[in-house]
Amino acid sequence: MTKRLCFTVAGVALFVAGIAAQTNAGRTIRVTVTYTGSGTVDASHKIYVALWDSADLQGATPVAVQPLDSKKGTVTFSDVAKVPAYASVAYDPTGAWDAKSPPPSGSSLGMYSKTPPAPDPIDVAPGKTASVAITFNDSVKVP
Repeated sequence: MTKRLCFTVAGVALFVAGIAAQTNAGRTIRVTVTYTGSGTVDASHKIYVALWDSADLQGATPVAVQPLDSKKGTVTFSDVAKVPAYASVAYDPTGAWDAKSPPPSGSSLGMYSKTPPAPDPIDVAPGKTASVAITFNDSVKVP
């Protein structure tokens, strides 16, 4: 009977651990970016994709930033802790920006939005992946 009790307790513990793992599973957001502007995008002149936990993109700090070195590409943000999330992009025309400060003057900007200038929320369930696309050009720039 003691072996049976141990197996039962072990089985229940594994079941509970499996439920906890599913509940706490990370969220993933994939952002596909297409830049149709005139700037050259390469290893020096990158596009930076920022993920935000607030719709206030000017008054907040992004929770994560990833670079792209081509005019079209996809970045993946794993283990997103808070949703809804918001995504924006900035092209570095200077070749000197490291995305640790606001974009330099002349940077082209874009965001995930169906109704600019307000960003659209990106919601994703735990353990799932959301994919969004951002296409931007040189029509909106940092003054």
